[in-house]
Amino acid sequence: MVAGAPRVFVSHLAGVPVFDPNGDQVGRVRDLVAMLRVGGRAPRLLGLVVEVLSRRRIFLPMTRVTGIESGQVITTGVVNMRRFEQRPTERLVLGEFLDRRVRLVETGEEVTVLDVSIQQLPARRDWEIDKYFVRKGKGGALRRKGEALTVEWSAVSGFSLEEVGQGAETLVATFERLRPTDVANALHHLSPKRRAEVAAALDDDRLADVLEELPEDDQVEIIGKLQEERAADVLEAMDPDDAADLLSELPEEDKERLLTLMRPDDAADVRRLMSYEERTAGGLMTTEPIILRPDATVADALARVRQADLSPALAAQVYVCRSPDETPTGKYLGTVHFQRLLRDPPYALVSSIVDSDLVPLTPDTPLPAVTSYLAAYNLVSAPVVDESGSLLGAVTVDDVLDHLLPEDWRETDFHSEERVADGR
Repeated sequence: MVAGAPRVFVSHLAGVPVFDPNGDQVGRVRDLVAMLRVGGRAPRLLGLVVEVLSRRRIFLPMTRVTGIESGQVITTGVVNMRRFEQRPTERLVLGEFLDRRVRLVETGEEVTVLDVSIQQLPARRDWEIDKYFVRKGKGGALRRKGEALTVEWSAVSGFSLEEVGQGAETLVATFERLRPTDVANALHHLSPKRRAEVAAALDDDRLADVLEELPEDDQVEIIGKLQEERAADVLEAMDPDDAADLLSELPEEDKERLLTLMRPDDAADVRRLMSYEERTAGGLMTTEPIILRPDATVADALARVRQADLSPALAAQVYVCRSPDETPTGKYLGTVHFQRLLRDPPYALVSSIVDSDLVPLTPDTPLPAVTSYLAAYNLVSAPVVDESGSLLGAVTVDDVLDHLLPEDWRETDFHSEERVADGR
């Protein structure tokens, strides 16, 4: 970008792909790194935080950026694969500037930062933050209070102070198009203060999805900072097996208090899962697979499989059981795989195409045996049945992998090769 080129607002950079000169994607932008300067000078933009394909976050200096245009960032192709670590003098623009309340120098009026623009200096490779898009009053971006205006960096004050009670509406808006696992990764790299503020701004369902992707320490920290009634609502929105795993990390008195606040049916599912040993089929299973009665049709089954909130593993097959059709069910009759549903006419009964040859897992089946079962039969989920023949739930391959991988796998890089120094 040269002098006179349009400025770039940072909210438009969140999640955009980063390419090398050959057109190969390096990763995606997750934040921008700036350094505050003395004497009223505009903050210098040091570089970008880029999440590469291994989910490692690296630092990409602005001197390595050759273009920002058309929803993409182009680099020189020479980057350092060492993990990004924020230094004390650095500020994350998306994580720390957006939603911050500052004051207009001229009037002293409080405004909320909705966006930040950056621009390259003439005839140089240096970049600066030059303007802020702000809204007057204390409302965030979604509250529509007061006049919105664009001001120079020098027209506001307050960025050097740590703010208590900073909002998160604008930052949350930048996460809207991200998958839960990517939002979880972004939260993990925020300060505890900002992590709590963003978690408070997410709705219950979105926060539940994100919590399921976070390391246990982050889960416990976030749930512990929510009001108890809200924490119970979020636990209800989580998959029962993930909620059980999270509750098992809490002190006994906190666990019981939250279970009491949850809806009785949801709490009963979680209590049942917590009664099994952790590394067994019963401890791994979810209590909410797709369950159909024998008189259901293929069309009924396909309608259930199409539900958007189902994971691919749970949507891969349906379980045919006699009434009641909630776990624990009546007699388990067998499984119908998704591919078989596609091959048979819509009016066919699922009882006529059920696969009853596979022996289901028992709740005390140990993790190694569960892993062997899924691998031997090329399955992504498997039924768990008790001694009376009732279906208790289903074990999915993603839950098995969660327990096979190291505890810190969400923070572990799969590739560690480095290319050059970061230049900071």
